[in-house]
Formats: sequence, C-alpha cells, structure tokens
Amino acid sequence: MSSSEASGGFGDTVGVKPEGVREFTLRSVLVGLVVAVLIAASYPYVTLKLGFGPNISVVSAFFGYLALGLVAKTFNRWENNMVETAGTAAGQTAFLCALMAAFDLIARDPSMGFALHLTPWQSFAWLTTAGTLGVLLAVPMRQHFVVDEKLAYPDGMAAAETLILLDSKGPQARKSALSMVVALALSAVGMLAQQKKWLTELWAFGASGPKYVVGMSTSMLSLGSGMLLGLRVNVWMVTGGVLAWVIAPPLLVENEVLAAEHTRGQVLLWVMWPATGMLVAGGLAALVLKWRILTRSFKSLSGAGAKAGDFPIRWVAIGSFVCIVALVIVQRMMFDLPIWQTLVAVALSIPMMLVGLRVLGETNWGPISALSNLMQGVFAGIAPGNVQANVIASGVTGSIAAESEGLMQDYRAGHILGTTPKYLTYMQLMAIPVGALTLSYVYPMLRDQYGIGGEGGLNAPMAQKWVGFAKIVSEGIDALPDGAFQFMAVGAVLGVIFTLLEQRPKWKTYVPSPTGLGIGMLVPFSAVFTMFIGGCVDFAWRKLWPTSAQKYLIPVASGLIAGEALVAVVLPLLIKFGLWTVAP
Repeated sequence: MSSSEASGGFGDTVGVKPEGVREFTLRSVLVGLVVAVLIAASYPYVTLKLGFGPNISVVSAFFGYLALGLVAKTFNRWENNMVETAGTAAGQTAFLCALMAAFDLIARDPSMGFALHLTPWQSFAWLTTAGTLGVLLAVPMRQHFVVDEKLAYPDGMAAAETLILLDSKGPQARKSALSMVVALALSAVGMLAQQKKWLTELWAFGASGPKYVVGMSTSMLSLGSGMLLGLRVNVWMVTGGVLAWVIAPPLLVENEVLAAEHTRGQVLLWVMWPATGMLVAGGLAALVLKWRILTRSFKSLSGAGAKAGDFPIRWVAIGSFVCIVALVIVQRMMFDLPIWQTLVAVALSIPMMLVGLRVLGETNWGPISALSNLMQGVFAGIAPGNVQANVIASGVTGSIAAESEGLMQDYRAGHILGTTPKYLTYMQLMAIPVGALTLSYVYPMLRDQYGIGGEGGLNAPMAQKWVGFAKIVSEGIDALPDGAFQFMAVGAVLGVIFTLLEQRPKWKTYVPSPTGLGIGMLVPFSAVFTMFIGGCVDFAWRKLWPTSAQKYLIPVASGLIAGEALVAVVLPLLIKFGLWTVAP
C-alpha cells in the first residue's frame, strides 16, 4: 500500500502503477462499454428532471466494481479506472439531452421559424462528431491543468478515492472505506428523503424572490464538493452568490429594471453578463500569463519530448482536422448551416473550452450553460435572427465543453492512480459513440413517456434557459437587456485585474477569485451556500483534528458525493419499474 493509501487521502500525490499490472485489457474495455450504455440510458432522466448532472465518475466507478466482479475473480483499480472513464464519457454525452430538449421546445413555437426534428441517426452523427472533437482538443491540456497547475477537479479526486478504497486492503484502508460507506449511506438516504419530501429541500433565510429562495440546500453532494475545494474558492463563490441573489434583485426592482414579481430566470438574465465576462476574461488572462508553461506542455507532447504513455499530439492534430471536416459536412447536410458558420463556432468554442476547464478545476462546476449562452449572444451578432444557427452553434460549444470536462476529470483521477493517459483517452473516444447512440434512442422514449417542459413532466430547466435565451437573441443583439455588454465589460476588466493580482503569492489569499465570484453568481445560491458550509467543515477539521482529517476527510467527502449521485442515476430505473414513487 502506498503512503497516500495509508493516509486515506492523496492531495497532489502522483500514483505509480506497479510493474506488470495491465490496465487496458479486453475485459476492462468490454465492461466499460456496457457501463457506458447503462450510464447513458439513465443519466438523461436525471438531467432533465433535476436540471444538473451529479458526479457520474464516482457512479461509474461503483458500477465498474460490480460489473468487473461479475466477469472476473481478480481485477485492479487501473482496469476499473478504464471502466469509470467510459462511463464518464457516456454520461457527458448523455448530459446533452438538454440540447435535444431545447430543439423540441423551440419547435413548438411557430414564431421562432425552427422546425428541426432530429432522427436518432442524425443525433448520433452530430453528437459523436462534436463530442470526439471535444476530447481531442482537450488532450494537450492535461499537462497544463492537471500536472503543472494541479487544479483540484474534485469529482476526479472523488473518483480516484473511490477506486483506491474499492481495491485496497489493510486496517487503515478498511477504516477509510467504512467512513466512505457511512457517508455514502447518509447521502443516499438524504437524496431519497428529498424525493419523498421528508426533508425540506431548502432552508430559507435572508432575501427571497417571488419564485426563488435564498437558503441552504440539503444536498450532501454539494457539501462533499465544498469539502474538496478548499475555503478560499468557497468564500468567493458565496460572495458572488450574495451579490447576485441578495443584493442585485432589490436594486433591479428599485430601478424598475425588474418587476416586483420576478423569477430567478429574469434575475439570471442580468447577472449572467458580469459573471460570464469575469469567467471568460479571467480564465483567458490566466492562460496568457502562463504561456511559457503552456508552450512547454505542448512541446512535451511532440517529438522527442513525448512520453510513452501520452496520447501523441500528431494524432490530436490529425483527428481534430478529420472531426472538423466531418462536423462541417454533418451540419451542412443536416442543418443547412454554411461552412463558415461551423468553422467560426469551432474556433470560438476552443477558448471557451479552456475557460470551462479552468472553472471546473477550481470550483467543480462546469459552466457549460453560461458558455453556450455566450455563444448564442455572439451568433446573434454574426447571424442576426437565425435561430437555427444560434442554437446549433451553442450546441457545438456545449458538446466540446462537456466532453473536455469529462476527460479532464478522468485525467485527474488517472494522475492520482498512475494510469497511462493515452489509455484513458482511448476509452473516452470509444465510449462517446456508445453514449451518443444510446442517448439518441433513450431521449425520444423519455420525451414521449413523460413530456418535456410541462407540469408533471420533465421540467428540463437547462433546456428552457437555452430556449428563453434563443427567443431573446432571435431579434438580434438589440434584443439583449440594456447594459448587457457594459456589465460584461466591467466583469471582464475585474476578471483580468483579479487574475493579475492572484499571481503574487502573498496577495492570493486576500484577492477575490474571479472564478469563484463568477460561478457563484450563476449557480443556484442554495448549492453555493451548501458548498461554502462544506469548505468550512474542511477548514475546521484540518485545523482541529489534522491527523483524522488526513485519514478520513477525502473518503467522507467522496462518499457524500457518491451517495446522492448513485441515487440520482438509479432512481429513474426504480421509478420506471414501479419500485419507487416521487412525491408531488
């Protein structure tokens, strides 16, 4: 057992795979693809019902443990890492059911002039092409974000901890595993209680709007995520939440920008501009400031600098070119989208992907929705009034961002375990078409069975936000809220300033985190505040009981994430077979 295992946690520890241990085996590939189908079949219901996707990496690790156990008496954590990676890739693809729901919702409104109905094979071709491109574009960034900058990627850390504990032996491993199982059970029971309305989903306090509440959620997943992020980012996330959901609404009402009876979506339409400006400008500024490290990262993947376990940069270049050509053809034939618009969408999606990877690594929230909305705003200027171009372009951004984020989480877990990076990439590339094909047939069944966007059906909140924004920008840039670009500019300037100040180690503790502030303004306040409580628990535990924290903090946090995530994925299957009913 390594020292990291003995302590029950690993921080920035780099794992080492024992000599002779096989990871990319036939059974790990086959089991991985089976798990990919299971995840892709169950994940859409969760996303459309809840409006977000739980940590699918941890869920996949548990499914992999069970599935590998059925086909083999002995297997190892590195094989299970392959299975977990396949499940993550399929889950990220299935997350795009929100985009397919948005297509259906827009098509219901004749005034939008959008009558696109994708067949399963059209959905498969589009999602596979865009998703594969997202993986390939993210490959070179592993060295920068995971190895050099050591960003947290808490879901990846939780997956690694799960894989280690499922495969470990010895007294301390058993104690750490027990602490994780107990936390998992508490989280799972809490999730079930929420569904039955046995617990109040929000504990309200402070300011509240007519159709949203500022309070704390009972989500153990958010609590566990906050425990893995550290206090600084959590503090600035909750600060951003207070600015957006406590201070901003009364000011907007007082200045007659919002009606007294306003919704969360109406507030979000205003606060998203400074938040997105801060995230994008801050993320890009951080990359520019570290251009030397980025250059070294790319050099390490090319020529003599490439390691045997890396996915070659030459393959990235060739594969990306093929995917871009294929995407141009698919979108031209299926959507009648001009070639130049596809190329512009891909070009603009790359910096947005880089920003998304940084934000995810620092906050554990992937800003797919915000970045896609930003692309909608850009295409409102590029192709005014063209709803189809607007939605398709934002869909490209969403696909690239989703798959790149999933891959980086897997790279983080693999880095901790010592798994060969190129094999993780292989599994992602194989699982994407499996996930796309599964989603292409599962989504229509869910839509026909439950309905999309209506009372009593699948609310699809992310899809509704996509549609609402498409309706606004369908009239061009002039239809955006007054001052939207000015607010974005202010946010961008602050993002750059804060990023510059962060570069001084002595100041970093006190300088606002542009990533934390920005994501805190976009994510529901209840989730942000609960993550902040998790950060406080982490801080207090490490200060008061450092030895205990070293052994049990990461397993407990991972269990809190895993319990709710497992229930969220399994629950739709129980409902479908009549084994569980959700309270109205």
